[in-house]
Amino acid sequence: TPEFEKPWRPMVWENEKRTEMMDSIKLYSPTVSSVSQVRVLLIGPVGAGKSSFFNSINSVFRGHVTSQAIAGCSTTSLTTQFRTYSVKAGRGGKPLPIILCDTMGLEENTGAGLDVDDIISILKGHLPDTYQFNPSAPLHSEAHSYRKSPGLKDKIHCVAYVIDACKVSIMPTKLEEKLEAIRRKVNLMGIPQLVLMTKVDEACRFVSQDIRNVYRSSYIKEMV
Repeated sequence: TPEFEKPWRPMVWENEKRTEMMDSIKLYSPTVSSVSQVRVLLIGPVGAGKSSFFNSINSVFRGHVTSQAIAGCSTTSLTTQFRTYSVKAGRGGKPLPIILCDTMGLEENTGAGLDVDDIISILKGHLPDTYQFNPSAPLHSEAHSYRKSPGLKDKIHCVAYVIDACKVSIMPTKLEEKLEAIRRKVNLMGIPQLVLMTKVDEACRFVSQDIRNVYRSSYIKEMV
């Protein structure tokens, strides 16, 4: 059957719960005093929805629709720079204790899309905001914009792999291998990781009828 009677992951779809979750993010405080904002790196294939995810989070906390990050449909990455985005709570509100770092999309071919070596530089805090990616030549330590002595606040504290639910089953082998290589390097650095699955409503008709069906969908559970 395409759906479960009971959700395979409990979720409360009420405004009170939404407010509670938003408040927990606003009030979060990193345990290390030198870090005022946790940096979350968004990694994923071209068109997976990294920039759109940031725009959605920004819109929720601002209280109106925003499109600060360039997003859209394209066969090549619309994000060509390393961007760090701070989200504010409401108009003129305080910045949240979280920074979302947007990257160029991953592509299956070598010399195209985000380079694995550039990802390592991002994780270690060497890349500055607005760094222009060059898929054929990753940033080297002698470059003018290279941050040679990054502090803990400059490093990545969590990695989110943004994956299009419609394309999980047809992901090219080379792209899978690239993601696996990145995951191994992130593991070695001890950085927490999570998967963010996008476009679940497009991937499953049952979910498109009502987004609250997402955790009752057998197809989405299989993809996860």
